[in-house]
Formats: sequence, structure tokens, C-alpha cells
Amino acid sequence: MSMCHHRVTMNVREACSSRPSASLPNARIIMQRCLSARLQVKPSSNDSDAEWVNIAEGCVVYICFLKGATLETVEKMASIVLNVKLSETADKNVSILDLPGSLLIIPQATLGGKVKGKTMQYHYNIEKHAGLGLYTEFVRLCRQAMESSVIGKEAGCTVKHGTYGNRQVLSVETNGPYTHYFEF
Repeated sequence: MSMCHHRVTMNVREACSSRPSASLPNARIIMQRCLSARLQVKPSSNDSDAEWVNIAEGCVVYICFLKGATLETVEKMASIVLNVKLSETADKNVSILDLPGSLLIIPQATLGGKVKGKTMQYHYNIEKHAGLGLYTEFVRLCRQAMESSVIGKEAGCTVKHGTYGNRQVLSVETNGPYTHYFEF
């Protein structure tokens, strides 16, 4: 096990030790089919232009880790995102790997919110450093699967991602919208 992987595992254990309730999920994902998507990952400044990542046809994946999320949770999440047959073709539903399509993965802490009175609270979200480690591993697993996919490789499919813990500007062109929600 690499030292970085070991530190992520330790931080995940520490952040998850104060989990409030066994009935809460460990993570949430929203998957939305898109014709194209564009995400600003760095705003413009006096010294540089804004930086963007783009995908063509595929899925935008909004992801949030809650207290209790582990590397096992991340593996299950990646497997579902890559293999669930949600994408329509002319004659059947296929996975993102079989479509083929690209992925744009966006950290979305607001998926962890709970309404209390008239406000939203985010007490169940995982600690930022542990969440970053899980997010990084999720992106790695998706990228590894996409690079191993013959269909995806031939079609030039990619995995792009946002920056964890930062506000970002998103533009999505959908054909539906065709959106699915998952809890883990």
C-alpha cells in the first residue's frame, strides 16, 4: 500500500468515526446524461485566463461523500457509475462504457445537506481532507476503467473532473434531462 493511499485510509477512518446514524447513506451521486458539458475549474485572474474542462456526449456525475464513506464505498460507486445501463441507444440501454461516452465528475457537497427549519445544514458531510482523498480515488478508478475500455478508447472518451472544495461554473447541454440519483 502506498504511503499516500495509507494516509487517505487513516484520514477516512478518523473522519468516519463520529458517524451520527447507521440509517444515513455514506455517499450520494446524481448522474445526468449530456450531449456536452463544460466546467470552469479555475477562474480568470489578472495573470491568467479561466481554465475549463469539457466533455462531449456522456454523463455529468455529481458526487458527495458523507461521514461513514470508505474506500469500499468508492469502489461500489465507481462500479455503478461505469456499469449501470442508463444510456439509451436505438435498441437498448447501455452503460457509459458501452455507449461510449465521457464522464465529467463534479464534487457536490450540497448533496449532503439536510433541511432544518428554513435552512440547510451539512453536518453529515465528510471532513474535507478525507473527502478529497475519496474523490481522488473515485476519479482514478473511473479514469482507469475508461482507459481500459476498447470502445471508449476508440471513441476518444475521457474522464474530466472538477476541483474538490471549490465553487465552479458549469454549463450542461442535455437531451432530456435524463437524471438518476443513487445513495450508497
